[in-house]
Order: sequence, then C-alpha cells, then structure tokens
Amino acid sequence: MISVTGRELTTSQWVLRSLRLDGTLLVLIGLLLALGLVVLFSASGESVHALERQLLRVGFGLAALLVVAQIPMFVLRAWSPWLFLVGVGLLVAVMWVGDMGKGAQRWLDLGVIRFQPSEIMKLAMPLMLAWYLARRAAPPRVLDLLVVAVMIVLPVWLIMQQPDLGTALLVGAAGLLVVFLAGLGWRWFVGLALVLAAAVPALWSQMHDYQRQRVLTLFNPESDPLGAGYHIIQSKIAIGSGGLYGKGWLNGTQSQLQFLPERSTDFVFAVYAEEFGFFGILVLLGLYFLIVARGLWIAALAQDRFSRLVAGSISLTFAVYMVVNIGMVSGLLPVVGVPLPLVSYGGTSLVTLMVGFGILMAIHSQQRLVNR
Repeated sequence: MISVTGRELTTSQWVLRSLRLDGTLLVLIGLLLALGLVVLFSASGESVHALERQLLRVGFGLAALLVVAQIPMFVLRAWSPWLFLVGVGLLVAVMWVGDMGKGAQRWLDLGVIRFQPSEIMKLAMPLMLAWYLARRAAPPRVLDLLVVAVMIVLPVWLIMQQPDLGTALLVGAAGLLVVFLAGLGWRWFVGLALVLAAAVPALWSQMHDYQRQRVLTLFNPESDPLGAGYHIIQSKIAIGSGGLYGKGWLNGTQSQLQFLPERSTDFVFAVYAEEFGFFGILVLLGLYFLIVARGLWIAALAQDRFSRLVAGSISLTFAVYMVVNIGMVSGLLPVVGVPLPLVSYGGTSLVTLMVGFGILMAIHSQQRLVNR
C-alpha cells in the first residue's frame, strides 16, 4: 500500500494515478483489443504475420494513448484551432499531391510515414468545435451555428472529394455531436434532416457511380449477387449461420473457405458472429456499451465545458463507428468502408481511436487533480 494525500492506494492504483490513466477504461479497451486479436487470427487465415503486425499497431496505439494522457487540458485546448487548420491544410494537400490507392486519392506519403489526413479530422473536428462553442452561450446562437456549419462542411467536402464517403460522414457526425451536446434543440436537427431529405436529388447527382451502386445494393443485394451485392449476401450468410452459440473459433466456413471478402477489415464482424454466435455478439456489444458509458461518465464529471464537449463527442462518435460498421455488415446500412473500432485489421484508425481515449484519460486525470 502507498499513502497519497492521506489515502492508501495499492501499487496498481498508484501507477495508474501517476501515469494519469483511468484503470476502468483501460481494462475495457484492453479486453476489446484482445478480443479483436483473437478474431483477427481467424479472419486472416491463421496468419501469424498479420497478428504480429496488428500487435505492433496495438503497441503503438497504447504508447500514443499514454503520451496524450499526459497533456494538460489547457494545452490541448490552446492547440485545438491549430490542429484543425493543419488538418484542413493536409486535406487540401491530398487533392494536389496525394497518393492513389484502390481508386481513391486519400494518402500523403512523407517518405518515413504514409497516412490519411482525414483521420486527423476525426479528432480535430470535435476539438475545434468544442474550443469555439465552449466560449459562447448555450444553446448556440444563429450566428455561431453559421460559423460552426462552415467548420463542419469544409473538411467534410474535402474528404468527399478523395472520395471517402464513410470518413466524411464520421467527421460530420463528430461535429454534429458537439453541437448537440452544446445545447442545440431537437427542432434544429429535425429541420436539418428535412433539408437533407429535400436535397437528396442534388446529393445523389454528386455521388460517384460506385457510391450510388452501394445505396441501391442495400435495398436489393440479390440484383447483382456476384457483383455489388456479393459482400452483403456473404456477410448475412455468415452472421445468420452463427446461430446462438456460433461454430467455434477457427471453424467459420464463410471466412475459412474465403467466401467472405474483406474479412479481416471492414467485415470482421461477420467472422466474429459466425464463430461466436448471438451470445458472443452480446459480449462484444456489452464491451462497446461499457466503453461508451465510461466515456460519458468522464464527460459528466469534467471540470469545464470544453472538456465535457470533447469527452462526450469522442465517446458518442466511438459508438457511431460501431453502429455504422455493424449496420453495413448486417445489410442495414450501405457499405461505406468503416472498420469495426479496435477490432478490424489496420493501424491508422486504431491509433486515432487510441489518441481519442488518451484525451479521455487526460480529462479524467484533470478531474482527479481538482478533487484532491
């Protein structure tokens, strides 16, 4: 036991407090990451190389979480507008000198590292809007909403030009969640929904052919079972064949016989559902729910409005990632290329999420310091 300001702490509690980490959130994230590695090993065809690469990314993500957790919130608040401007500048650079990959121009290659600047906006957007709205009255006034609309629309439009509709929607959702948490009434969101509904014909004409095909495939995947509808059909077969208890780890026929495309990335949930079944899905959803709940608890106890808006937006956006991925894999939403958070194979998205959790840790440690 270690005595700190008159309180007796265990060694693990003292270490977590010294490193400015929230033990509960860290354990939940660790459980989800471990579950993801188990599923990935099966989804990758028992590839040790893929598992090692993902372990390396997990280690890098945890290191990023630890570093960000040490940043005081007043520093993060001061950096927020600069991070947003850098993110927008990098998105503009992608339009001119970005690298092509899989038919899209989304990457910047700096020689040492190749990354997607759109990932930066997943965090820069809520930080910027929280920085702006925290200084203003709640609910936001009309003039403030116009400024916020420009802040949201500009990066979303730049990301859509790459084209990357999935990331654009997630960045836009992160911004709207900050506005909602800032006190904007439901009637504004209902009005926005009506405006978007009226603009559907114009938006449809601006979409790329493959994006329109994905929307049409959502309603009738059987119209092209060997083409555009193949992913959804095979995914739904995998999910349905899992039943209550699943076929067992490494025994999923859709994944092991390679009927399921993108099984280690966007469609990893279908692999999990086939092998672990309905009860396994409940465990996975339970972990996601607990992580989001813990994040919202941290937001509720935050010491200032900026921290509350940032923590609430990061937590709810994490939930949006999960809902969108599971919805598209289950055939309830169009396929937009959103990975299952902390489970899908890949590094950029995972590190971005871990940085977001690092911000939550920093907010939580600030609350503890104030209460000492």
